[in-house]
Amino acid sequence: MNVHVRELARALTGRGVTVDVFTREHDYQCDEAGVDGANYVHVPAGPPDAALPDLANYLDDFVAGVRAYQKRNDVQYIAIHSHYWLSGWAGTRLAAASGTPHVVTFHTLSRIKMQSRSGEQEPPVRQATEERIIGEADCVVAFSPHERDAMVRLYAADRRRVELIPCGVDLGRFQPIGRTAARRELGLNGHKVLLFVGRIEALKGVDLLLHTAASLESEEGLQVLVVGSDADGSGEMERLHRLSDELRLGDTVEFVGRVPQEQLALYYSAADVCIVPSFYESFGLAALESMACGTPVVASRVGGLSTIVQHGRTGYLKSWRCPEAFAQSLEMIMANEDLRDSMGRAARTRAEDLSWDQVAGRLLALYDRLGSAGLDQDTAR
Repeated sequence: MNVHVRELARALTGRGVTVDVFTREHDYQCDEAGVDGANYVHVPAGPPDAALPDLANYLDDFVAGVRAYQKRNDVQYIAIHSHYWLSGWAGTRLAAASGTPHVVTFHTLSRIKMQSRSGEQEPPVRQATEERIIGEADCVVAFSPHERDAMVRLYAADRRRVELIPCGVDLGRFQPIGRTAARRELGLNGHKVLLFVGRIEALKGVDLLLHTAASLESEEGLQVLVVGSDADGSGEMERLHRLSDELRLGDTVEFVGRVPQEQLALYYSAADVCIVPSFYESFGLAALESMACGTPVVASRVGGLSTIVQHGRTGYLKSWRCPEAFAQSLEMIMANEDLRDSMGRAARTRAEDLSWDQVAGRLLALYDRLGSAGLDQDTAR
C-alpha cells in the first residue's frame, strides 16, 4: 500500500496535478514537502508510536487535523482518495463535510481475508466499517474482477460504483538486469534461485514455499531467498525459521529480511522464478515487479494474481496449494532455459501495459468524471 500511494502520487504530479498526501504523525517520517513532487502532511493524531489496533481511537483527531490544514491553506480538492479502511473512515467524514467526491481503495478487505485462510480473524468493527464505507463512497477502486465480485457478494457493493483499475509498476526501476551480473552483485553461488518477496505473515503462504523447496528433486545447488520483514508481533518469522530447520533447509533457504526498493530489481533479476504462494492477494505487486524484471512467476490462482500472471505464457497459476503442484511447475521452468527465457520476455511485455503513468491517467479520468470536470489541472488537488 505504501508503494502504491507513493508511486501514484509521483505519477499524478508528473501529470501536473498537485497532490497532498495526509498520513498520521509517526516516529519515522519524511519532510512535509517535496517528496516525489507530492506534499506529504503528517497530522498529529495520537502518540507517534501508537499500535495499529489503537489507531481507530485517533481518527477524530486525524480528521480535525486535515480539515485545519485545508482551512489554513484555503485548499479545495477535486477528489479525496482514501487507502485502507481506517483512512476510508476519515475520508468519508472529510468528503461529507466538503462535498468532495470520495474514492476508496482498500488493498485488503477483512471478509475476503477471513474466507481465504482458515483461522484468519478480523475485528467486527473493521468489517462493519468497511461495509459502511463501500456503501457511502462515490466510487470504490478494485484491482481485479475477483475483488469487485467479492465486494458485491460480501459487502453488498453496488457494482456500478466499483471501478476496475489495476495497480502499476515502475518500469524504470524494475527492468531486466543480466542474471549473471545480478547474482554476482548479490554474492549468490547457487545454480538455481527461487525468490519470495513480501510481508512475512501467515496469509502469504511462505510455509508452502519451504515445503515445496524440500520436495524439489533438484534441491542440490538450489538457493531460496525470502525477502521481507515480519509483520509486527505476528511471530511468523520465528515459525518459518523453525520449519526450515525441521525440513533441513538450513543450507538452502536464506531469510534476507527487508530490502530497499532500489535493490529489489537485483533480486528479481537474479532469480530463475519468483514464487507467490499466497492464500490471497488483492493484486500481487511482487508478481508484477518480478515480471517487469523479466522473471517468470509461479503463483497461487487467487485474487488479483490471475489477472497479472498469464498461465503458460508469463509463468504458471496453481489452483491447488500443495508442494507437489508448485514443485512441478518450478522444475519445468528451472530445467528448461529456453522456456524460462521466453516466459521472462513475455512477462516484461505484459508488465509494460501496467505502468504507473497509465494507472494515474485512468484515475485522473475517474476523478474528473466524479465531479472535477472544468477545473484547471495545473492548480487542481
